[in-house]
Amino acid sequence: MNAPTANEDLLYSVQDGIARITFNRPQARNAMTFAMYDRMAEICQEINADRSIKALILTGAGDKAFASGTDISQFRAFKSAQDALDYEARIDRVLGTLEQCRVPVIAAIAGACTGGGAGIAACCDLRIGTETTRMGFPIARTLGNCLSMSNISRVVALVGPACTKDLIFRARLVEAPEALALGLLNEVVPDVETLQRRADETAKLVASHAPLTLEATKEAVRRIRRTLSREEGEDLILKAYMSEDFREGMDAFLNKRTPNWKGR
Repeated sequence: MNAPTANEDLLYSVQDGIARITFNRPQARNAMTFAMYDRMAEICQEINADRSIKALILTGAGDKAFASGTDISQFRAFKSAQDALDYEARIDRVLGTLEQCRVPVIAAIAGACTGGGAGIAACCDLRIGTETTRMGFPIARTLGNCLSMSNISRVVALVGPACTKDLIFRARLVEAPEALALGLLNEVVPDVETLQRRADETAKLVASHAPLTLEATKEAVRRIRRTLSREEGEDLILKAYMSEDFREGMDAFLNKRTPNWKGR
């Protein structure tokens, strides 16, 4: 067993060929900092170079959240259009690296899985939740920004265009039974203890299978799916992130009040 390593609230360990990443900010509902995103991408590259690793589990510390998206305080430094484009470029790079990790990636999801956290889950190959799991992209009632083009592509591939619009337009969090029916989850278990055990069992199962079969299947599915490039959506990104509404959404979220949307 490799001793766990930590980097900016993200824990990483490997045991018997199974790697595990834990988002370790339970006090902040495991909200992601830029350093956490970057470390996750680094780990995926390390796994790609280490053939002894057969599967990867992603999970969140505690029972309240898998990951609640990007830490809103990270957006306070946004001053220019380039800041918005650079942020989306970073997210596209990180999630693209996660999606292309050569081993099966299993998301063990307890509690809230929202925004960027749901984007991470959409990159995973298998998603297991608990009866308290809730998933969604509530940005239309919180920040007033938009999903990256690659995230839109992944969600549409999972649940279809009509359901994608329903999730985002209504800004609702989907409860576990509906998430299972829609394909956002592959399996639902009763509680966190069972979740971690089931994630381990699933990781060991896929780790016992022919690795090249799994790699080829992952890559084939990725190639079949049409993914919008960041460049194709730059106008949409700038329209959202450079708006008065986005600044209003950030301020309202941080000050725990209802935003006053202006549509500009």
